[in-house]
Amino acid sequence: MAEFLFLTKEEVSIEERIFRRPKLSKNFTFFAILFILVIITPVILNKFYNYELEPVAPNSKATAKLFVVTPSEPLVTIAQNLKKENLIKNAFAFRLLVAQMGISKNVQAGDFRLSAAMSAREIARELTHGAIDIWITLPEGMRIEEQAARIEEKLKFGSNNLYRFDKNEYIKIAREGYMFPDTYLIPKDATAQQVADRLRETFGQKVDKSILESAQKLNLTAEDVITLASLLEKEAKTDEEKPLIAGILLNRLNLGIALQVDATVSYAKGYNSAQNTWWGQVTTDDYKSVKSKYNTYLYPGLPQGPIASPGLSSIRAAANPKETDYLYYLHESNGNIHYARTIEEHNRNIKEFL
Repeated sequence: MAEFLFLTKEEVSIEERIFRRPKLSKNFTFFAILFILVIITPVILNKFYNYELEPVAPNSKATAKLFVVTPSEPLVTIAQNLKKENLIKNAFAFRLLVAQMGISKNVQAGDFRLSAAMSAREIARELTHGAIDIWITLPEGMRIEEQAARIEEKLKFGSNNLYRFDKNEYIKIAREGYMFPDTYLIPKDATAQQVADRLRETFGQKVDKSILESAQKLNLTAEDVITLASLLEKEAKTDEEKPLIAGILLNRLNLGIALQVDATVSYAKGYNSAQNTWWGQVTTDDYKSVKSKYNTYLYPGLPQGPIASPGLSSIRAAANPKETDYLYYLHESNGNIHYARTIEEHNRNIKEFL
């Protein structure tokens, strides 16, 4: 005979509380974990982030050190270098800060005086305006006026209250052909005279006298070499072409044939406001109408001086031209060059390739 067990209301209530306790415990654990993940973790991460942005050596009299940012250096590399120099605690946190501040595009190239007593935020701000010297690149083939404009553009920024560079003074005192093209660290308060002296000094350091003296066997003076090199800088498309073009121009010089270099006419014409360039397009009418000793269509021989700042490869090619029996050359629109020994061959090249 089956037996049935009946519980009183009090016993049922006790049993329900006993068996429901684990369920309540699971819910509590879930919400506790969720609270930690959603509320506590961000707070901890934020505190850690802010700690990583604090000075490496707070409340110290840490000596400032020179920190250099090179042109086009990526922020990742800048942050890593700051960490290596013990100027910041964490490179990744620094990058996040710069992104948060929205100043990644404002970081300057130059050298800065930074200290381990500075916070990451102070260092980030300093990198946007505190450069002592500014990186300025002057490419080969620029004339003095172009160099002056480039230097002014780089030095005359809003926060540079030390600006002293005078573009017109630089144009007056700089010597065409001898302002060596290179990348320079120029002080924010540099004067035109200081910049000109620096570029001229670099020319003396880079261009060995033996290079210029080697051209004496060709009856070329040092000034002739620099003038010829400036023509090569504007005429040649590649370094490989330069010695051969130098040989062609030298052949024409020795034969008394006009060099007929368009760049010399363009130099003589000066700034072309319509084309917004110092190297405007030359027309056949200009060959006769531009009355200048720089016009190598009107006057045989080298122009009266350099027309631009040549680089070292052009100077070397001018001092050591390649022997050739060519007298003419021309470039296609795609840059390919074609040589000719006679005017008939040259005219055929003009007809075929231009």
